Amino acid sequence: QVQLVESGGGLVQAGGSLRLSCAVSGRAFSRYAMGWFRQAPGKEREFVAAINWSGKSTYYGDSVKGRFTISRDNAKNTVYLQMNSLNPEDTAVYYCAADQNVFVGDLKRRETYDYWGQGTQVTVSS
Repeated sequence: QVQLVESGGGLVQAGGSLRLSCAVSGRAFSRYAMGWFRQAPGKEREFVAAINWSGKSTYYGDSVKGRFTISRDNAKNTVYLQMNSLNPEDTAVYYCAADQNVFVGDLKRRETYDYWGQGTQVTVSS
């Protein structure tokens, strides 16, 4: 069974930065497309960023474009989310997700992903 474990969340002031990590088990990690989603209380889980298996293609939600950067290190079985210029509106639980399919679907949809982590809390104070 594939396991995903997020880390790096915490409390930060507006304008600050955090770097989230997601460690993934399994030898097939290098062929997984990976995504980050977030969910605030009372809201739906929102697409944040995604990256294909090679790392050459990335995608971002409109609300984070230009501020967040997704990357991956296949040798370490880890995907990262660098978050800069954080706003209170970025406060949420952040989840990483893995798509094991050979042919990648729409990475902005929750339904595309096969595995999910437990999430890490990000709180941005004003």
